[in-house]
Amino acid sequence: MPTNLRLSDADITLDDVGSGTPILMLHGFPATRLLWHDVVPRLVEHGFRTIVPDLVGYGASMARDRARVDMASQARWMWQLVDALGVEQTVIVAHDVGSAAAQLMVASSPDRVRGLVVLDGVYAAEWAMDAVESIRAWAPSDAHRLYPVLARRLGKSELMRQMLEAYAGEAGGLRLIQAARDLDPNQTAQIGESLRTSRVPALVLWGRDDRYLGVESVARPLADLLGARLILLPGGHFTPFDCPRDVSTAVREFAQALT
Repeated sequence: MPTNLRLSDADITLDDVGSGTPILMLHGFPATRLLWHDVVPRLVEHGFRTIVPDLVGYGASMARDRARVDMASQARWMWQLVDALGVEQTVIVAHDVGSAAAQLMVASSPDRVRGLVVLDGVYAAEWAMDAVESIRAWAPSDAHRLYPVLARRLGKSELMRQMLEAYAGEAGGLRLIQAARDLDPNQTAQIGESLRTSRVPALVLWGRDDRYLGVESVARPLADLLGARLILLPGGHFTPFDCPRDVSTAVREFAQALT
């Protein structure tokens, strides 16, 4: 059963499953915690505690008082979440723009991050914003029309369509429009040196066929910055859906090597 956690300006829904070394798993845009559906059981089976929230403003997690849901705010909320769960140090696994929140967490509190795994994520100010521009420009009066378009474009699997249903209807569409408009690549544009000197062990996983964030333009520079090994996986951008066994094996082996 999901856990609901009330913070000062947000309500977070999460799955907290398993025991052992904690792994905080962050999705990106336009995803929810369902992104990790086929990865979590494999990690739990091998003795890990998986903490899997919907980012605030995504899925079932809600901001209050019209708070922005940018990735700097997500990083702050995720540290509050970790604190509320009594976790002192965690491995962070993050996909897409969720990796911006993860990188900001590393930059602010590297001593609390046991290790970082980035899947098809962001590097500096490269967030593939062209891919979300149509949603940023979407008229709020037509918010109810957004989900059917997303389902046609991205719903190649039943699990993907199920995940996107979080943004069905007017309310769901409005939340996704806000989430898109609150994305701000400037938030990670200048943190490279902090990441480089953090000495947090890192791993970069990337779909060979990622059509949003390229291997040569984003993955390799990011791996170099983090001093991380780069592993190419047989999938596109949504590697946790495309190749969950490969993702879980790579994350498990990386996390086991940290202990």
